[in-house]
Amino acid sequence: MKRIRFKGLGILSIALMVVLSACGGNNNNNKASESSAPASSSTPKASESASPSADAKPVELSIMWWGPDARHEATLKALDIYSQQHPGAKFKPEYLAWDAFWQKLPTLAASKSMTDVLQMDAAYIQEYVSKGLLEDLSDIDLTGLVDPAVVENLKIDGKLYGIPLSQNAQGVAFNKAELEAAGVDLPQKDWTWDQYFEWGKSAKAKLPEGKYAVNDTSNLWDWYQWYQTGNGGKPLMTDGGKTFNFDKDLFVKYHSALADLRAAKAVPPADQQTAFLENDPAGDPMASGVVMTRGATTGSVGALEQLMPGKVDVVNIPVGSAGGGWAQSTIFLSVSTHSKYKDQAKAFVEWFITDPQAGEALGLTRGIPINPEIYKALEPTLEQKDKLGKKVYDISVDKALPFYPIAAGYTEWVDTYKATMEGVMFGKTSIEDAYDKLNKLGQDIAAKTK
Repeated sequence: MKRIRFKGLGILSIALMVVLSACGGNNNNNKASESSAPASSSTPKASESASPSADAKPVELSIMWWGPDARHEATLKALDIYSQQHPGAKFKPEYLAWDAFWQKLPTLAASKSMTDVLQMDAAYIQEYVSKGLLEDLSDIDLTGLVDPAVVENLKIDGKLYGIPLSQNAQGVAFNKAELEAAGVDLPQKDWTWDQYFEWGKSAKAKLPEGKYAVNDTSNLWDWYQWYQTGNGGKPLMTDGGKTFNFDKDLFVKYHSALADLRAAKAVPPADQQTAFLENDPAGDPMASGVVMTRGATTGSVGALEQLMPGKVDVVNIPVGSAGGGWAQSTIFLSVSTHSKYKDQAKAFVEWFITDPQAGEALGLTRGIPINPEIYKALEPTLEQKDKLGKKVYDISVDKALPFYPIAAGYTEWVDTYKATMEGVMFGKTSIEDAYDKLNKLGQDIAAKTK
């Protein structure tokens, strides 16, 4: 592998690592391509890759992130390693839970006092970029770490504003053990949407009474968006939410296919479907043994494996002519445009994703490491739940589309989508009426955003 280079900076060009984001959750509502490019057989240590330039003086960098206690402890340990490798370098860390982080960050942004380095999420990065708050990091060379196609998916207006920390992807988990026992053909990589709907019917015919091959995903807006974009349509919200793209033909076709599954009793009844509670042993559609499949990300599939040890396998989201699903990092390190130490901050960010000692300290606290050599070093210690997460990414990446988050201001639309489509599921609303209502609301929000 080509040594990681830090282009355009007369400052340390050092090599290291960081571990990825476990952006858990089954869909885009829950908080945001490539098969990792091949790396060398040995990642150089930071001390071997380069030395600081003569005028690069150690500084105290402020840094802020969210996460659980395990992530906090691991990150603090990594910061200590950096200071040991670079005498005089210090940090002013601040770490919070998810909600507290996003409550505090807007206040810091308004006062132009964001930390030098900050963790950033795919659901919010475009908003902060549009306000001119994040530094362009395109001069950090990710060759050998991230597939070029994925880097392109992460760019905003041709520039990179966050360095990815992890591999994340959306896939479909399935109950391999029960499907095989029932004589059902297992889902196959790159199955099409038509094959997915047909499989739902044919598999149901072989399953015991009260069990179903697929869920009724009518009330999940992101599932419809995967269908629309996979079949060549635009993301629902573009231009920062100023444009709302709702393809009526695709909407009707998708929901008509789900209506056919309901008519064939190939999905759970609406009252049972809407009562499911993911990751609850008794209420999860898969863990309860009722449904044989459900959506799962790289980060969330591990929880399902723990509920159903040895029974879970994964496949990618069904694809259309343009591809399907998404596979990219949804968690990043960014640098504030108001930082007084941008060069030092950029050098640290590069170190964070390439240094082997940092990789060992961080482990899987941010998910599957973006650096393939770091993952390789950790792999012998991983459990099956972690390896399944990696498989979700690997099986999804070649057909993946970019991650399309909810645009700012569209929370009401997402909530209305769920309620409206549950009306369709219960037979109280027609598909056409649902489209008209949701399209009007989306267009109204877009007009207010302009």
